[in-house]
Amino acid sequence: MAKKTTAASVSPPAASKPAAAPKAARPAKAAKTKASDTPAPTPAKARKAAAAVADNADRHTTAAVQAVPRLEEVAEAVLESRVTGQLTGPADLEAPYIEVYGAREHNLKNVSIQIPRGRLVVFTGISGSGKSSLAFDTIYAEGQRRYMETFSAYARSFMGGLERPDVDKIEGLSPVISIEQKTTSRNPRSTVGTITEIYDFLRLLYARTAEAFSYATGQKMIRQSDDQIINYILKEYDSRKLVVLAPVVKGRKGHYRELFQQIAKLGFTKVRVDGELLDITPKMQVDRYKIHDIEIVIDRLVVKEEDRFRLSGSVQNALTQGKGTMLVLDPDKKKDNTQFFSRFLMDPATGIAYDDPAPNTFSFNSPYGACPTCNGLGEVQEITEESVMPDKKLSISRGGIAPLGEYRDIWIFQQLSLIVKKHKASLSTPIEKLPQDLVERLLHGVPEDEDADPKKANYVEPFEGIIPFLRRQMESDSENIREWIQQYTQAQECPECHGYRLKKESLHFKIDGKHIGELSVLDLNELAGWFEGLEDRLSERQNLIARELLKEIRKRIGFLLEVGLDYLNLHRSVRTLSGGESQRIRLATQIGTQLVGVLYIMDEPSIGLHQRDNERLIKALQHLRDLGNSVIVVEHDKDMILHADYVLDIGPGAGIHGGQIVAEGTPTEIFNSGSLTSQYLSGQKHIELRRKKRAGEGNELVLKGAKGHNLKNVTAKFPLGKLIAVTGVSGSGKSSLIHDTLYPILNQHFFNAKREPLPYAGIEGLDFIDKVIEVDQSPIGRTPRSNPATYTGVFTEIRQLFASLPEAKIRGYGPGRFSFNVKGGRCETCEGAGMRTIEMNFLPDVHVPCETCKGRRYNRETLEVRFKGKSITDVLDMTVEKAVEFFEFQPRILRKIQTLNEVGLGYLTLGQQATTLSGGEAQRVKLATELSKKDTGKTFYILDEPTTGLHFEDINHLALVLHKLADKGNTVLIIEHNLDLIKVADHIIDIGPEGGAGGGTIVAQGTPEQVAKSGKGHTSRFLAEELRTSKYAEEKPDKAA
Repeated sequence: MAKKTTAASVSPPAASKPAAAPKAARPAKAAKTKASDTPAPTPAKARKAAAAVADNADRHTTAAVQAVPRLEEVAEAVLESRVTGQLTGPADLEAPYIEVYGAREHNLKNVSIQIPRGRLVVFTGISGSGKSSLAFDTIYAEGQRRYMETFSAYARSFMGGLERPDVDKIEGLSPVISIEQKTTSRNPRSTVGTITEIYDFLRLLYARTAEAFSYATGQKMIRQSDDQIINYILKEYDSRKLVVLAPVVKGRKGHYRELFQQIAKLGFTKVRVDGELLDITPKMQVDRYKIHDIEIVIDRLVVKEEDRFRLSGSVQNALTQGKGTMLVLDPDKKKDNTQFFSRFLMDPATGIAYDDPAPNTFSFNSPYGACPTCNGLGEVQEITEESVMPDKKLSISRGGIAPLGEYRDIWIFQQLSLIVKKHKASLSTPIEKLPQDLVERLLHGVPEDEDADPKKANYVEPFEGIIPFLRRQMESDSENIREWIQQYTQAQECPECHGYRLKKESLHFKIDGKHIGELSVLDLNELAGWFEGLEDRLSERQNLIARELLKEIRKRIGFLLEVGLDYLNLHRSVRTLSGGESQRIRLATQIGTQLVGVLYIMDEPSIGLHQRDNERLIKALQHLRDLGNSVIVVEHDKDMILHADYVLDIGPGAGIHGGQIVAEGTPTEIFNSGSLTSQYLSGQKHIELRRKKRAGEGNELVLKGAKGHNLKNVTAKFPLGKLIAVTGVSGSGKSSLIHDTLYPILNQHFFNAKREPLPYAGIEGLDFIDKVIEVDQSPIGRTPRSNPATYTGVFTEIRQLFASLPEAKIRGYGPGRFSFNVKGGRCETCEGAGMRTIEMNFLPDVHVPCETCKGRRYNRETLEVRFKGKSITDVLDMTVEKAVEFFEFQPRILRKIQTLNEVGLGYLTLGQQATTLSGGEAQRVKLATELSKKDTGKTFYILDEPTTGLHFEDINHLALVLHKLADKGNTVLIIEHNLDLIKVADHIIDIGPEGGAGGGTIVAQGTPEQVAKSGKGHTSRFLAEELRTSKYAEEKPDKAA
């Protein structure tokens, strides 16, 4: 791997002071090349690029995307010449720039800019400066609008129109595809395999080349032609008596009166019922409540070569009546006297037959392939002992059996009392002190002969058990009862398919000894290894069929490996992916489409990626560019900025203080610009280190024997009262250890939470903390009604303030009058939403301002009440930064708003819709909410990648906030990849060494300096380089000195 480029490896400005920002450099026009120098593609082909694409589904397969040409010859002509700095291809055949004139969306200040096409362009700048406003809300929005304009007026009348972004004009715009940091799909049936289409190719491969095996005997299934069956019988049964049978019923209940009548009408006189040969009689029937096997006796004969014609007729007749399956009976043998034959895949020993495989045989989204028990989900909702008895310290009478509650004089408690007394115990005995066999009987029932005395109890039926009783309620017709039962269920691996999602027949088609489910659970590195040299392990016929399929599968797996997702498997549910992972999957999918002449816009693709994988990601983006596309990346990562062809630095500040281009040009030109970004890149500014690490209180939280997912019996020690960073490459087991094991344990202990942790041996040190708070990146609300003011609770204080004003008291307005969620003060046309939602059918819904209140949410009377000249809507439209000044003398309001400002969210408005916040912004809103509460100094905070979406300057502010928390004695644990924050931690736990099966162990732990010196794991190498170029904060002089 190439050495990581650091700030120190590029020459900074010679002057000690930051160089003054030069006039924004414009990209040089690409010089025309001679036709003889570079073979240019046909202009007509290059101009076939379709209109911009609205990529809002969980796949890219939009009609307009499919119209974009896949031109290998164009891709070859587009490769950049690093010597001349010239670019040929579609970008030169048409406009060399995307030109934006007068962009004013959100906080942009009339920005005009030329963005070179066919290049990797990075938009960087402080959080809230306007990067996303320019990239997504202006350029992408205009591309999406133009795509909509390609539809006929009739089609647009059903979809409504998209509002034009606030920009004078945009020229040179290519078809646009947006790849954002959002989870691809919430559908539990959506997996990594389905969204990348690799699983679709696997299904086709198995349908065409897999060999079938019997699920009963494990023997290879065979199919035979009529001639093969006849020849086999003549050879194996020569000169022996034989009965030829056609199966018509196998393992089913019924009286079959009509069936026997139909058989008689066909001229047959005998049948074999459950192994016994019988004559067909009038009104013949069998026991309807028993399971039966019924076969028609087609012929009885002695097998001889001269009777071949007769045997041939009998075999064909049997296959016709048996619908492709028949069997022969040797009456002279006592055991194993039958053998099955079939035109289809069949086990000759048992007669089990499979339908010919098709791609949907291996689809868990099709009834032909899905496991019937779990319906293709791989898990079932089961009532478990843990959910029924969550706290075994309680007795049954005190509510130890959660669904029953505390003791009441009803039949079920009377029944339980009799059973418990028989075992010399009491309902008031804590459950943990009851004998285990008694607990089992209470939960799962007792045999009839061991039931409580029916005469004394006045019961006739035996006790069925709590869990069977609750299971019966799951089938209730009452929706309320079913919802009540649902709270006592937990997702468990399906016992039928063992989590593979497919029916048992589908799981017995194998290639090289593996069924499709086993391939799906291999991580991508292992899967790529399995496919390597597969041709040598296949037959000649299989190779002929599989050749092209294997090319496609390998290519797609390769693209996923390119973007650092080697630790994932195809079985992984998309719901469990982080925003960064789902974004990189879409990136890999786009590389696989081989589109040309497209503009891709991405939002921080490096999120969740370890420095080791950064280089691979950058190469993937350069690959996308070299195909003949333009790539715009909104990014803060140093490596990404330094490897870009062109950089736009937007700032200088956030919110109203941003919205301008402060520097533009190549990374070298940005380096010398003097902007805030350049100062961090060149080393003039640093996130400073502390010389003295916190000593903490000497106490530890010790998690022992964690074994969930890929964790290998990990015992982790977390020193309390410190800032702890958990690091490691993607997929190494960080989230498994912290999010899926440690947090659920603490949450159950302090708050009796339902969620179960992954397997672990034990935990020590819980007495040293008093609560746990997890701050993740999940949305703070899923509707436009949710906003930072409502989430933090400050809006309640603001409404109370407005209700206390004299004007409000005169009118009789209470706090509810100033809520946009209840009737009274809100606009009833939009019901306080401020906008109307227009359903777009197959496209995302469009929100347009309410025509009555013009987006102000409230009615006219409510807006007449003002505080310092501002209405309630004016307050919601204020930025956090402005609100700090406005509520300067309102301490209860100020405390909550001030914390929002401290975590770097001063640019947000108090009423900004939660749906427009990024994952990083939502996390910081949650962090601010927790910071505004009074802490005890014993709180355990868990933060998942808090630097998401943060500029270097923002990370500096965040580090100060986290230090402030830890200085009060709290423990702050961060799962992080960003070295700027890792290096200021007191203690590091590095998990690895690799992702997936190659991870799951602690490779290094200690202070950042100790981990860097250890030389173990990938983190130590990059951390050592980061520490080498970092500076320590100046120590404050001692007063005595």
